[in-house]
Amino acid sequence: MLPFLEQIVADLLEDPNGGVVVLSSGLPIHSLVASLLLLHHPSQGSLLILSASDSQKSSISRSLLRLLQNDNPNPNSILPTDIPGDVLSHHRTALYANGASYFVTPRILIADLLTSRVPPSSIAGILILNAHRLTDTSTEAFIARILRSLSRNAYVRALTDRPHAMVSGFSKAERIMKCLYVRRLHLWPRFHVLVSGDLEQSPPEVVDIRVPMTPAMRGIQQAVLETMDACLKELRRTNKVDVEDLTVENGLFKSFDEVVRRQLDPIWHTLGKKTKQLVSDLRTLRKLLDYLVRYDAVTYLKYLDTLRVSEGVRSIWIFAESSYKIFELAKKRVYQVLRADGVRIIAGKKNNVVKRKRVNENSLIKDMENGGLQLENSSLSNKMDNAKMEANVGIVLEEVLEEAPKWKVLRELLEEIEVERRKEDSLKKEQKFADDGGDNNDIVLVVCKDDRSCLQLEDCIIKNSHQVMRQEWEKYLFGKAELHSLQKRNKKRSQDPKGYGVLDGAVASGSCENSDPSTISKLENDALLAAASEISHLAKEEIAVRDESQPFAGRRGSAKRRGRGRSQKATIKARDSRNNRKKSADKDQTVNASSEATEPEAQTAVQENDLIDSCIGDTDKSFLQRHSHDSGGSESSDARPIPPVQFYALEKDEHIFDIWKPSVIIVFHPDMTFVREIEVYKAENPSVNLKVYFIFYDNSTEVQKFEASIRRENGAFESLIRQKSLLMIPVDQDGRCIGPTALCEPSSVVPQNSLTRKAGGRKTMEKEMQVIVDMREFMSSLPNVLHQKGMKIIPVTLEVGDYVLSPFICVERKSVGDLYQSFASGRLYHQVETMIRYYKIPVLLIEFSQDRSFSFQSSSDLGDDVSPTSIISKLSLLVLHFPRLRLVWSRSVHATAEIFASLKANQDEPDENKAIRVGVPSEDGTVEDDVRAENYNTVAIEFLRRLPGVTDSNYRALMDGCKSLAELALLPVERLAELMGGQKPAKMFREFLDAKCPTMP
Repeated sequence: MLPFLEQIVADLLEDPNGGVVVLSSGLPIHSLVASLLLLHHPSQGSLLILSASDSQKSSISRSLLRLLQNDNPNPNSILPTDIPGDVLSHHRTALYANGASYFVTPRILIADLLTSRVPPSSIAGILILNAHRLTDTSTEAFIARILRSLSRNAYVRALTDRPHAMVSGFSKAERIMKCLYVRRLHLWPRFHVLVSGDLEQSPPEVVDIRVPMTPAMRGIQQAVLETMDACLKELRRTNKVDVEDLTVENGLFKSFDEVVRRQLDPIWHTLGKKTKQLVSDLRTLRKLLDYLVRYDAVTYLKYLDTLRVSEGVRSIWIFAESSYKIFELAKKRVYQVLRADGVRIIAGKKNNVVKRKRVNENSLIKDMENGGLQLENSSLSNKMDNAKMEANVGIVLEEVLEEAPKWKVLRELLEEIEVERRKEDSLKKEQKFADDGGDNNDIVLVVCKDDRSCLQLEDCIIKNSHQVMRQEWEKYLFGKAELHSLQKRNKKRSQDPKGYGVLDGAVASGSCENSDPSTISKLENDALLAAASEISHLAKEEIAVRDESQPFAGRRGSAKRRGRGRSQKATIKARDSRNNRKKSADKDQTVNASSEATEPEAQTAVQENDLIDSCIGDTDKSFLQRHSHDSGGSESSDARPIPPVQFYALEKDEHIFDIWKPSVIIVFHPDMTFVREIEVYKAENPSVNLKVYFIFYDNSTEVQKFEASIRRENGAFESLIRQKSLLMIPVDQDGRCIGPTALCEPSSVVPQNSLTRKAGGRKTMEKEMQVIVDMREFMSSLPNVLHQKGMKIIPVTLEVGDYVLSPFICVERKSVGDLYQSFASGRLYHQVETMIRYYKIPVLLIEFSQDRSFSFQSSSDLGDDVSPTSIISKLSLLVLHFPRLRLVWSRSVHATAEIFASLKANQDEPDENKAIRVGVPSEDGTVEDDVRAENYNTVAIEFLRRLPGVTDSNYRALMDGCKSLAELALLPVERLAELMGGQKPAKMFREFLDAKCPTMP
């Protein structure tokens, strides 16, 4: 255990009330929790751990096992276990009194505290993880308040490693400390003297590799940044957002969207559609910057195509001045559209068509005769007469398939590591040194952002980067073909077909000289579809050849490569031209190199692919996560070996160093939190020779985001240090924190002067209000606020409603999001129907969030007609269908507590046993004067209410006047008139029953 962790534990143990610990991101918070669990003794009581994620639970257990492996022969007996919700209540009571450590959810613990299933003396304290998520109304704050009232000796310790989240809002750290009833704030940044001294005592060897981006990637990045800056400038004009936060650097982080949305939520209904769309566009642009350096060119183009379809109509950033560069450069990284005679077709910016020919002698002479390489739109019609071309010239789709520059660097780096290791092994053998390394010391850990990147890099190592790009390209083309076939299937078939088949590998022949951008886009789409058809034909031929040949796995790879070599350049001229392309399949590489002479980077990429293809052979072995490449098993004798590789995705949020114990770490996607984890791993294992490689894109947003994350964390700690010096925590005479001073405490409605009129000035004891709450409602913060108001909370499992305020009042609470979902699924209709059946005053409470607007939509968006998609129309229909239903609108949870208090005025307290039985089936059948489901024949009641003459005002009288529908059918008209309240509905009902049915033929 590192010395600074021991100091943190010592500081926490000094204060018996507990405290809040804020660590830098990446510091071992799991090791800190494991140390606190190790120091816990069962005689002190049970230690409960709240709000721990699954990855945190596993990390804490592994750290505790590592600490106990030498001291305790049976370490599993001390490991904390989960208390699931399906455990019986008396079993949970026994577990709480056991004195062990448990992981428990806040919802279960608060219910057990309110029902006295937890003995107060049996709880030593609670540990709350992810303290940055706490608020005044959270369930954890509710637990701390109940625990302080039951046991003054129990401690509360909260930990977090997200310092930037602790400074969001006004004095958030102080409010968290007050709601947890603690008075000590422990700050441990990375620049702390003890932390920096421990981590920098034996630092790992670090190699920073800066990989230059391709010109297309730099152009896309610059275009996205310009578009983002334009959106930010447009958003600043609204004068409704804090301008200091609206910077491009802040826009690189995910929390930027949340900050902007949080500022605009209270006035969201007053904003125009343009401002709302700008907030959404900023999130889209941030993803574009992130995906540019994370994914390959084909995947990036596929994502842009999705954005063009999903957001093309309403998005603002697409219509920005520089946004067209994003799409054009993204396509340029994947493919180019050419005429078969060498003319490159490009849609210009201002609706003009630019034609660029291949640089050779014949085309140069022809261009000089025609007056230049570029034809202006103004003189296009005159020059077309002089530059007539063959009308039957086809379209050629030239593949570029630009590979990520990091892929080649990663491959070269792995080969270099293996060469160095073999040299070291040979030196050790010569000097006869013993190898004391562990079994996993030869593992090279490659760290990526997500699982998809890990799988793609895995394919690059098993196969080669060019083959991976070919697979992505084929998937892209097949997706285009499937989408086209789906659209074609949905359209009605025309009686006069146009007569060309794109999916058969042919494009309509014709001149492209009078083409506008829309025509070029159509030709480009047709070329893509025909390329997909070409690849599908080649795949079928490959399968046929494989079936004819020997069916063993060794020939699979060569057949696959042979098919792919033939489709390197997809020419889509006519169906009969495919035979000519088959003859020239071996010359495609040379043709591509000559056609790309004007683009040196693309030519260099092709040469690099050829070099990788010659050096790396395919293998039929399949690896899941760990890969080792041996030159003896490859097809090429020039293949260089690589060490065993283990991939890890940062999104899994697991601590894997103690499991794999790598000696070399390659950080493919740099992350500040993971860098700290590497430092801690090296500090805990100073004897390990650890070498770390960081692969950055030079002058990219990746570097800017990494450096900005460090600056943002340092700024957050500086702000917390200033807040700590100005903290004002109220304490009592014993030095314990009093807690938050609620401004909405229940006050006596009796004036103070009236107390003197009573004998001795004594105040009458007010009856405590009780509210029966469904167990599922403890996921919200309303029970906490109701308890703050002085109401007694009774948690039970309710079949009907969410809150029972009195024997007659039942409340179904819906947030705005839940209300939309309930209408969509039809669940709300059933819930209101059951409330009306069992309670006299059913209430539907619609609760808004405190930081959002108190309206569904602006008044200008309200329509006069009933719309099936309008939430107002749905609510109107619901009230018309259930006239007894009462709608209650609440601005926030505090307003809801005030509404509940007013509804309970002059009402009896609800019966817990009766509320539990409402709507619950019984094994005993029908019970007299009970509220169970068996006492109501719902099918007969619904049938009765649909008969002619029966209304909401008389159907209950009919139910009381007769025992069954059969008896009702025999009643005379006079008796029906008494029950139904008039002769007219009685005659209508009798005529319906006595009407003759028509005779069947």
